[in-house]
Amino acid sequence: MHFRLDDEQRQFAAALDGMLTAAGTPAVVRAWAAGDPAPGRALWTRLAEAGVFGLAVPERHGGFGPLPAELVVSFVALGRHAVPGPLVETVAAAALLDRLGAADEHAEAPGVWLPGIASGKTAATLCRTADSPYALDADTADAVFVLDDDALHRAESAGPVQPSADSARRLARPGPGTVLAQGPAVVAAAGHAARTAALATAAQALGLGRALLEATVAHARQRTQFGVAIGSFQAVKHRLADTLVALEFAEPLLYAAALALPGDPAEAERAVAAAKVSACEAACTAARAALRIHGAVGYTEELDLSLWIRKARCLRTAWGTPADCRARVLRPAPAPSERSAAR
Repeated sequence: MHFRLDDEQRQFAAALDGMLTAAGTPAVVRAWAAGDPAPGRALWTRLAEAGVFGLAVPERHGGFGPLPAELVVSFVALGRHAVPGPLVETVAAAALLDRLGAADEHAEAPGVWLPGIASGKTAATLCRTADSPYALDADTADAVFVLDDDALHRAESAGPVQPSADSARRLARPGPGTVLAQGPAVVAAAGHAARTAALATAAQALGLGRALLEATVAHARQRTQFGVAIGSFQAVKHRLADTLVALEFAEPLLYAAALALPGDPAEAERAVAAAKVSACEAACTAARAALRIHGAVGYTEELDLSLWIRKARCLRTAWGTPADCRARVLRPAPAPSERSAAR
């Protein structure tokens, strides 16, 4: 199948790309990793003004969404520029709170956070203890939500930041907090939030992989050995071509998952899992190619490319490992009667 962005979506992507290019994100990433969130939060506000977070928030709460295809467009741009912060977790929290607010009128006002998320005033993070005890950027987030079995908590504090392969992904263990909602509605809403998070992560990975490929192609054209550009070597051409094929293969799966997300949960689960594993494996392929073709300089932290290379590995396992995603793709589809019961 072929998925084509319309003119408005392409203009939105171009506007985001221009804004993020001018923002100088490598410096923002390094400041965030060092524990200085000020430049990152300033960029966060600009992203909110551009409408990025409003894409996950319904109009009744001050947003424009939910618009999964546009959300993918924006997260591809965010991944291309390696923007730091709990971006995925914020839109996943918005998806969770929206579903939960509609399902449980007696909950402790879970939807009260949605206008702040849409406006950029609230940076949220979300942790599902079944996957990991750590929440991304819990030390700087305005709201830390924890999913524990069938209960949703809002943590009051976070522990010390733990080391991470990507120093800009600051992981901390949330402390105890207030129960906002509990029961089957939380389980259903949590599933939708996890699918939203996996889709946004896949989009980030695709953008990151494309940025790595572009930087590596440019380097291969400039670096010479034996008097010729290394990009003319057959082995280098093959590695770059394999990377491009992987990224091109992942893109239609990503937009197919965006179209499937609002529909049947079982079908959305498989579509999102296929997109997640394809995009993240393609990003890792791009990272390996970048590291090998750049040679020893690729290992240095001074090179901005290292910010992208380190992130690829972490995105690969965030919100669904490759093994988990492949298992979901291969899981048999439920019978029509089982789907009706699940709804």
